[in-house]
Amino acid sequence: QVQLVESGGGLVQAGGSLRLSCLASGGTYSMYAMGWFRQAPGKERELVAAIDKHGEVTYYADSVKGRFTISRDNDKNMAYLRMNSLKFEDAAVYYCAARWGRTGGVYLQVQEYDYWGRGTQVTVSS
Repeated sequence: QVQLVESGGGLVQAGGSLRLSCLASGGTYSMYAMGWFRQAPGKERELVAAIDKHGEVTYYADSVKGRFTISRDNDKNMAYLRMNSLKFEDAAVYYCAARWGRTGGVYLQVQEYDYWGRGTQVTVSS
């Protein structure tokens, strides 16, 4: 069992930046591909960014491409999401997720992930 704990959310002005962190425990972290998802009220959970277990392959949703950066530190069992130039539409609960992968690659669908954190709220103000 893998436990994931997100941190780093909060209130930020439009145009500002935040860095979300996700600490993993209970498994061999380097065997898990990671993803960051978000869910706004009344909307479905959507993928924001994903990274393979080696940290070599990344994927970004079009809405965040060029503004967000996903990374990971396998020595520290951490995943990160750097968010720059935040917009009102970025406000949501952000979740990190882990997917065990025998092979490499990124995973794009909610149902492909095995473990989820509880989420951290990101609020964007004017």
